[in-house]
Amino acid sequence: MSDTTSETPASPSDQPEEDKPKKPATAEEVSRKLEDFIKNTLGGQVLFTRIDGPMPRKVTDDDSPSSESPAPDNSAAFEFRFKPAEIKAHLDRYVIRQDEAKKVLATAVCDHYHHARMLREHRQQNPDAAPLEFSKQNVIIAGPTGVGKTYLVKHIADLIGVPFVKADATKFSETGYVGADVDDMVRDLVSKADGDIELAEHGIIYLDEIDKLSSGPERLGRDVSGRGVQTALLKLMEETEVPLYAQNDIRSQMQMMFDTRKGRTGREVINTRNILFIVSGAFSGLEKLIEKRTNRKAIGFVSATDAERTPADHLLRDAITKDFIDYGFEAEFIGRLPVRVVCDPLSADDLFDIMKTSEGSLIRQYEREFAAYGIKAVFHDDALREIAARAAEEKTGARGLVTAWEKVLREFKFEMPSLGLPELQIDAALVKSPQTALEHCRQEALTFVNQLGAAHADEIAAYSDEFLRQHGFRLDFEPAAIAAIASRAQREGRSIPAMCSLLFKDYPFGLKLVSRSTGVTEFRIPAEAVDHPDPWLSELVVQACRPGSHIG
Repeated sequence: MSDTTSETPASPSDQPEEDKPKKPATAEEVSRKLEDFIKNTLGGQVLFTRIDGPMPRKVTDDDSPSSESPAPDNSAAFEFRFKPAEIKAHLDRYVIRQDEAKKVLATAVCDHYHHARMLREHRQQNPDAAPLEFSKQNVIIAGPTGVGKTYLVKHIADLIGVPFVKADATKFSETGYVGADVDDMVRDLVSKADGDIELAEHGIIYLDEIDKLSSGPERLGRDVSGRGVQTALLKLMEETEVPLYAQNDIRSQMQMMFDTRKGRTGREVINTRNILFIVSGAFSGLEKLIEKRTNRKAIGFVSATDAERTPADHLLRDAITKDFIDYGFEAEFIGRLPVRVVCDPLSADDLFDIMKTSEGSLIRQYEREFAAYGIKAVFHDDALREIAARAAEEKTGARGLVTAWEKVLREFKFEMPSLGLPELQIDAALVKSPQTALEHCRQEALTFVNQLGAAHADEIAAYSDEFLRQHGFRLDFEPAAIAAIASRAQREGRSIPAMCSLLFKDYPFGLKLVSRSTGVTEFRIPAEAVDHPDPWLSELVVQACRPGSHIG
């Protein structure tokens, strides 16, 4: 007779905790554990990067639009029909001056995207014919800080509807071990395009502070890394295919593994042929190389015309490839940037025009900030002129406007929301003497609030009578409290009864406790009870509970 008995598997609730099946770890959890392990093992010397964003949609050779699943609307990138004048007109709305830079940029952008369109149409119409040959119109922009270099490129990308990635050249390294990998910029385009690889392949990559990659005599510390990054950028700026998943990044590889397991297979490379690369920098010191080459500082008399053309901002227009090579750039690198744009420094008049007419003016921002508190900020031209003159002295272009305005408006932005004034006039007198103007606002606010309180005294008295009828307690509001209620009601856009109901909603219960201990049924309400209604009532209840307390 056999002793063998049939075994039935235990239910999950009967199994020991360690034997229960565990929920599969997500890609995020696995990659994080691996990352922590490697960082702890290697002493934290490994840099991890991650490309966030939705998964790219699956793209196959037989993809074709249908009525059941319409293709994404990428007409802004693929059906590019803009003219240079149209792009410049758009830029004129946001960027003041820089007319030459706008024209050159607009023309280069149109050439680039029209070339991409013609190449695609040629392949579609003549699949067996030899491909058309076009040179990429990559751009290098030179100019001092704060003149609108980034602003120009950003608004071009916004207009034509392509993804835009901006990065600083100083954060990259040749291999990606010490700094970020240059290929990450291409992957960032996919994230900006919500995973649409085709749209990403028509994006714009903008690399600022490119002059920091030079390896001239004054930049010995950037020699190895700077030249290495230049070399790494060469293939991107011409044409290459970048893996969608970074090979040296654990999270990216883990994501690829999980996507493969889930059946998300499709294109895994991004072609850079139609990606427009724009680089920029201040190129401080380049003008000295141009002076030396052109012998501008000749001994003897110099005409007024020549004198006007010798400052650094004018000399940059005469830069040639040799100057950039002498500055520390590789010949192959600078050769990949055939379109050269120079942005002029901004004068005080230019800064005034930026505040006065630009759609992205800093003044609009300040108007919105004050309007959030119900205050209408009115900027006078004499104030704009004064600030423009101060900002010009900062030598940081339009960024100097923020510095100048913040110094003037700092105290007003703090106090005005509490003063209750409906309007702030910002003129030259305020800019020159902010403290005097602020004190005047305080006095004006006191008069305004008192007048406002007097105008609404009857409404507050009616609320007091209704409170007595409903709850049996008389509220005797001090004049300062009446003014404070009226001011706060106007600031928050409420009626006087609604404001009182909100402020004193807990008073019936609290005053009942006080009256039960003291027998008092009439209470004098100061301005403090309006500014801090709950703390004031709590303190009143505490006082009522003290022996021998007097509530008046």
